[in-house]
Parts: sequence; structure tokens; C-alpha cells
Amino acid sequence: MATQTTTATSNGSSNLKITKRPWNARGHADHDWLFGSSPPTTYHTFSFASYSDRAHQGFGPLRVINEDRVEKGTGFGSHSHAEYLIWSYIVRGELEHKDSMGNLENLRRGEVQFTSAGTGIRHSEYNRNKKEDVHFLQIWAKPNISGLAPSYKTSKYTDEMKTNNLVRIIESTDRHSGKDDESEPIPAHSDVSMSASILHPGKSVSHELVKEGERNVYLHVVMSERTQPKTGGSKIKVGGVELGEGDGAYVIGAKGPGKIEIESVGATEAEFLLFDMGQ
Repeated sequence: MATQTTTATSNGSSNLKITKRPWNARGHADHDWLFGSSPPTTYHTFSFASYSDRAHQGFGPLRVINEDRVEKGTGFGSHSHAEYLIWSYIVRGELEHKDSMGNLENLRRGEVQFTSAGTGIRHSEYNRNKKEDVHFLQIWAKPNISGLAPSYKTSKYTDEMKTNNLVRIIESTDRHSGKDDESEPIPAHSDVSMSASILHPGKSVSHELVKEGERNVYLHVVMSERTQPKTGGSKIKVGGVELGEGDGAYVIGAKGPGKIEIESVGATEAEFLLFDMGQ
């Protein structure tokens, strides 16, 4: 499916090239380890597992944005990771996380579980709930330091915090306050910031670029169901480009200091993620 590219202006100073990544142009599958049914249970923004696309290998330090649904009573068995920053953004349902560092948690709506795999960890993720599927986004980024000691953190960012607001969820250790308050973002050893919003129709938010100089920005609209609604649903607009549920957008040419405006233009509230990254 063809992508949409447009040039827009951010804060009156930066020319933005915005390329839409349509929801059904992403890699998708119904993997055995998700035990799903048609339509697909997972969508891959970038190359992952059996999905390979040279045009979509990653963006900035981002390497994975997977939108997964794990059916009740199933999940991912124990498997290993090293050197990646990995986090799960829970949309709906319950996800059990267990790892070789001794952590065991049952994650729910609004919670973000972050692991710096560093020199190596093993973990598993299961949906122990017998009545409801779990819907979450799994995101990976490359750290800017290798050989880190593995670490783990979970924080909760409520719907109230995100409603008609842009809440910082992940922040580079270079920009982090160092505070461990509940309202603070999770620190990450990478030049990446991730913010989240639940934006009502007609409302808009402004993202101020986190650093001077050229920045890569990526947006992703969270899906409400396994396919994008044929009519209605949530939509956002950035620089004249509309994104529906499951759509993403590469934004190139952003330069700090500057701002990017996002408007909700759909029939329902739009939940979306915004990544602000180094090149």
C-alpha cells in the first residue's frame, strides 16, 4: 500500500517531511506463540521475526514497535535478550512479566514495564487471565552504552494524566531529572523520548522538541480493535497528514528548538505515542 508524504511547517521554522506508515502496510502475522486467530494478532512497524523490509529497519535508535494481542491463557515462553532497551505499554488486559532478575509482576492498563537487557536477561510474558485477551505495544531501542548491568522498572501513567495532555513516559538519562518520583518518566540510556496522549476530538497538543538540532520524530496511533475501522474511529493530524488507528508516521526535518502540533480529528478519542529521537 502506498505511503503518503507531505511537507509541512513546524513552529514556523522547520520544514518537515512526513511519511505515513499505513496500518495494513506493516508486517503482520498470527504467530504460534500468540495463539491468535484471524485477523492477525501482531503488527510490526519495523522488520521483526519472519517479517523483513529493507525500507523499515528502524528509525533513530528505535528497532521495534510491535502491537500485540495475546489470547487468554497463553503467552511468550522464557527467552533471552541482551543489549536492548525493551518496554511494554499496556493498552488492555493483563500481562504477567517474569524474568531472571527475580521480578514477577502482573501488568495492567496504563502501566509501562521497562527492561534494560544489558549484558543479558531471560524473561517470559503470559496472559494468565482466562477471560480477556491482553493488548500491548512492545518497543525496543538500542542503548548508547554497551555492557550495562541489567535493570528493571515499572511505572503507571493513568488515563487521567494522558487525557488532552502529552505525558513523557521514557526519557534519555542525559535529560532525566534523576528523581524517582511516580510522575517522572522512566530513564533510558539512549537518545530517545517517548510521550503518550489520549486526545479528545477537536483537541490538540504541542510537543516541544527535547533537544537542539535535527531530530527524528515518529508517531503511532494505538488500535482499538484488530483492524482499522472502515468508518469513524480515532484519527490524529500532524502537518496536514491524517493518521488513523494503527497508522504511524516518520517525521524528518524537525529541528529544535521547535514544536510539533498534533490534533485529534476523528470520531473518538485518539491514544497515540510520540517518539523524539537523535539521528
